[in-house]
Amino acid sequence: MPSDDRTAERRPRLTPPIADARRAVRAVLEPVDPAETGGVAPLALVALSGGADSLALAAATAFEAPRAGWLAGAVVVDHGLQAGSAEVAERAAARARELGLDPVLVRRVEVQPGGDGPEASARAARYAALDAAAAETGAAVVLLGHTLDDQAETVLLGLARGAGGASLMGMPQRAGRYVRPLLGLRRETTRQACLDAGLDIWDDPHNTDPGYARVRVRERVLPVLEAELGPGIAEALARTAEQLREDEAAFDEQLEEFIEEICEPAEAGIAVSAAVLAANPAALRQRIIRHVVGSEFGVALSRVQTLEVARLVTDWHGQGPVALPGGAVATRAGAHVVFSATGATEILPHDH
Repeated sequence: MPSDDRTAERRPRLTPPIADARRAVRAVLEPVDPAETGGVAPLALVALSGGADSLALAAATAFEAPRAGWLAGAVVVDHGLQAGSAEVAERAAARARELGLDPVLVRRVEVQPGGDGPEASARAARYAALDAAAAETGAAVVLLGHTLDDQAETVLLGLARGAGGASLMGMPQRAGRYVRPLLGLRRETTRQACLDAGLDIWDDPHNTDPGYARVRVRERVLPVLEAELGPGIAEALARTAEQLREDEAAFDEQLEEFIEEICEPAEAGIAVSAAVLAANPAALRQRIIRHVVGSEFGVALSRVQTLEVARLVTDWHGQGPVALPGGAVATRAGAHVVFSATGATEILPHDH
């Protein structure tokens, strides 16, 4: 019998990339006390494509979930956009089963053309499939494999669109049931984690197609920024997103309290004091407008739409209602700006 020391030497060493991926998953899967869940373990579903990021996430989740009292499964979405996509999806599902994930679901979706382009259409179809899979399995969370590089690309794309602070905040680590454990890891780390674990990586041809803006940012823009401004650009962009998100969270908390003081119920909506809106700086006035519409109707306003609503306060000369996304409208009614789903403008008695 070989000695214990020799046996230990023959065991595969835990390399830093694998350790980093496991640590990232461990940070988001809080340990579960079976006594508090009636002995039913919560389920974490990994959104798996077979690429390095999601595959590293799947391997790390398979390792960490049982140690935290979780079940771990996977859902593979086949967008049907490439020849052989069904085979790619089945291979990814097979990898998930080999890792011990269960259940493993494969969902084929139809990507509808039009809208904001093929990327947005594919994303919408993918999230619809993930939502349906989570509902079907009762999953507590769906884990997404976005990395620090994805975050940096998202921030740059938002900056190029002039989309303001909201887009510069990038992707949140948590949004409802969706969790992104790997936002602090570089793409090279997830790839090395897969190689170290002997996992067969699928490289999506779309990830090198310059027809996509995100690919051009990845392959051309970020390398130029690194070359001209020095290394660490991706990390700096990700830090910027994190800091802006922290600022936004603090500001939103204070804004909630302020909005309660200046809003009144209205038929099919909510009314905001025009005088208070007028008295505040433009940045705060427009943030209040966006916040009210988002909270009341669950839709986001563009800057043009926000400014049109603001004109009901700053440039009021009897103009008609401003159409908002989702069929809502903003209307000036006396001393208030009324946001409603039906166009009704009657302000109801305040109950306090």
